[in-house]
Amino acid sequence: MSKKKYIYLFEEGNSDMRLLLGGKGANLAEMTRIGLPVPPGFTITTEACIEYLNFDRTFPEGMLENVFEALAILEKKTGRKFGDRENPLLVSVRSGAAISMPGMMDTILNLGLNDETVLGLADQTGDRRFAYDCYRRFMQMFGNVVLGIEHQKFDEAVERCKRRLKLIFDYEIPADELERLIKEYKGLVEHETGFDFPQDVKKQLAMAIQAVFDSWNNQRAKVYRRINKIDDKLGTAVNVQAMAFGNMGPDSGTGVAFTRNPSTGEKELYGEFLVNAQGEDVVAGIRTPMPIDKLKEELPEVYNQFIFTCEKLESHYRDMQDIEFTVEKGKLYMLQTRNGKRTAKASVKVAVDMVNEGLISIEEALLRVDAEQINQLLHRQIDGSVELKAIATGLPASPGAACGKAVFDADLAEKLGESGEKVVLVRSETTPDDIHGIVHAQGVLTSRGGMTSHAAVVARGMGKPCVCGCEAIKIDAGKRQFTVAGVVVKEGDIITIDGASGNVILGEVPMVEPTLSAEFETLLKWADEVKTLAVRANADTPQDAAKAVEFGAEGIGLCRTEHMFMAADRLPAVQEMIMAEKLADREKALGKLLPLQREDFYGILKAMSPNPVTIRLLDPPLHEFLPDHEALLLEIAEMKHNKADEKLLVEKEELLKTIHKLSEANPMLGHRGCRLGLSYPEIYRMQARAIFEAMVRLKEEGIKTFAEIEIPLVMDAAELALLKAEIFDVYEEIKKEKLVELEFAIGTMIELPRACLLADEIAAEAEFFSFGTNDLTQTTLGFSRDDAEGKFIPVYLNKKILKDNPFAVLDRKGVGSLMQMAVEKARSVKEDILLGICGEHGGEPSSIEFCHILGLNYVSCSPYRIPVARLAAAQAALKNKR
Repeated sequence: MSKKKYIYLFEEGNSDMRLLLGGKGANLAEMTRIGLPVPPGFTITTEACIEYLNFDRTFPEGMLENVFEALAILEKKTGRKFGDRENPLLVSVRSGAAISMPGMMDTILNLGLNDETVLGLADQTGDRRFAYDCYRRFMQMFGNVVLGIEHQKFDEAVERCKRRLKLIFDYEIPADELERLIKEYKGLVEHETGFDFPQDVKKQLAMAIQAVFDSWNNQRAKVYRRINKIDDKLGTAVNVQAMAFGNMGPDSGTGVAFTRNPSTGEKELYGEFLVNAQGEDVVAGIRTPMPIDKLKEELPEVYNQFIFTCEKLESHYRDMQDIEFTVEKGKLYMLQTRNGKRTAKASVKVAVDMVNEGLISIEEALLRVDAEQINQLLHRQIDGSVELKAIATGLPASPGAACGKAVFDADLAEKLGESGEKVVLVRSETTPDDIHGIVHAQGVLTSRGGMTSHAAVVARGMGKPCVCGCEAIKIDAGKRQFTVAGVVVKEGDIITIDGASGNVILGEVPMVEPTLSAEFETLLKWADEVKTLAVRANADTPQDAAKAVEFGAEGIGLCRTEHMFMAADRLPAVQEMIMAEKLADREKALGKLLPLQREDFYGILKAMSPNPVTIRLLDPPLHEFLPDHEALLLEIAEMKHNKADEKLLVEKEELLKTIHKLSEANPMLGHRGCRLGLSYPEIYRMQARAIFEAMVRLKEEGIKTFAEIEIPLVMDAAELALLKAEIFDVYEEIKKEKLVELEFAIGTMIELPRACLLADEIAAEAEFFSFGTNDLTQTTLGFSRDDAEGKFIPVYLNKKILKDNPFAVLDRKGVGSLMQMAVEKARSVKEDILLGICGEHGGEPSSIEFCHILGLNYVSCSPYRIPVARLAAAQAALKNKR
């Protein structure tokens, strides 16, 4: 006997043991504990898996002996014997991680069948066809999962058999033909592996457990964990459970159901059922099932018991449940329950409804909704006012609309998606191996499978539109095309899918912006009552500012003035200013830009009134406003060849000289930000004047404004002091001219490690700090973002050097330590200094939580990320209650 406990009978566990028993094992234990009809079984712990993987794929000492001891208890409970010819016990072997990973790891059903026990099963049930169907299924699953033989090779044998017999469904194959198919499977196994299909049932079980442990590290599981940020060290449990047979005839079946609609959140039973089938048939999408309501007609007593069980489970777990069940000869068995994966829309509605139903608190509701996920609610839908002709209609499995090139394999979807092309992945049915393609596709279309198939569940979880079970389309994977009603859609043709209606449309169709539900507004209202961080927007135009206000922004945390300089109508004046050799000429060009800038600031300040607007003065190096060097060289060569106008040629050559003069080896660390302002103070003076004149005009109109003038890329208090003096000088001029007082603040963007180290000195000159974490990340890690993200960050993530892309998720250990130092130093000299963040991290939940922990006053993000940030800020406050 092993000292360590690796095996738990279902009656020994409970729902609090997820880390040890995995989600599936813990929930099977919990359902057993509360008296639901669960076939008996036991769980092999995640600790056993971790030890197996850490010790060269060797089972922990004593584990296998413990497995057979638990199996003996199972034999007593069921009155059957494992491997017995007369009365055989058959089991399922299923994976079960602590965090749900649907379809990512492996399952084997009907284990314990061999050439002898299949005869016993036939005698015991009086149904020879059923027995051989179970054996055929077991060989196929075992051959694929344990022996590594491609699933398709078994499927092809079945399809050949059905074609020969002119049959449509697997369950129509008679017993004699199933026996013949099993012989063909044995030949396939011997050909592919070099050995016979194992007949020793104990060896089958040991090999199956090993295969499930190994599936923790299969490619699809690793990809899923990376996408969902699941720890690689958790391992999977293995659940060994007495079989319940859904394929014993018309009074048997299998199904998957949700206690609420996982697409909309409506309080209605949602799911599917297949008569005379086993569990994998529904989940794998092999047959298109019937809606769960049909169970009421087929088996009314079972349906009523199932409704009662669903209500009991939802009330017990206080969350929407995703349930797998089997009916064997009119008796209901529960095989699994877990908190159901759902769309963002459903997540919000379920959370708010459950508060109103008294099941959960407001705080629990706020923590139930994934902040990142609600970004899906802001996606576009098909414009309902446009008449569209669908070429086919399937099941509306995941809401939203997607448009792109039809592609027929996951590898190509990944390749094209990574290169920026929009694609729709089209498959007969998806498998877990397609996950990398689904990640990079705009949406998924399948010809088989139902609302709970792999494609539907994964797409919903990712917030991608999905249409499943679209049986009208006939896919020819070899020719990379599908046909429907005489229309041929080839790979590369544009299609649109509507996950709300199930429609498939040829070509690109008009889309509309989403409307937000009353529940969504309620949830965000609750979030605002809880959060302590203000949420601002990064916005450069009045239109962006208006959209930000609509989404609940409390100000603008970053208005980038360089984006205004890039506009076509003002670029000539910008270039004239850059080309000017003398101050007078430069000021003349700036004079042309002044009224344009004034209008820019007038529009943004007005749109955001009365909230504050942080306006960053010009930041990028001047050469960014000039033509591309190589393109200009080519243009000059062509002008010389064509003997172009001499005056124009001289102008182009002068422009080329200026580009040469301004070019830098490392412009990101070059002549930009406050360095530009110190070299050419007239630029910042013009911008300051434009801000103040816009504020004067708005004040005259009775519109309240507050501008926060931000000096970028400061590394020393002296830089800020000099430029602050220039701005105050302009303000004094405006006061004299307009006889008006204005409310504004002057501060800086902290984006250099030296600025963090000297934050106390800089704070003496600043009224606010805004952390520019995009550049602070570059300068702290020594990473050039444009190069790093495409070249070596994926390597660092793969080798576990970095946990996350530091440009997407704030690097708390490095960048975060500098930020913490800056906050402490700044507040040591100026307790009430305003502190915020305006890098892209300002809209990312983990980064927002860190900003809350640091005690910042606000985060700032793009307008469409504001709802995400509002919820994330509330969650940060709840998780970090002091």
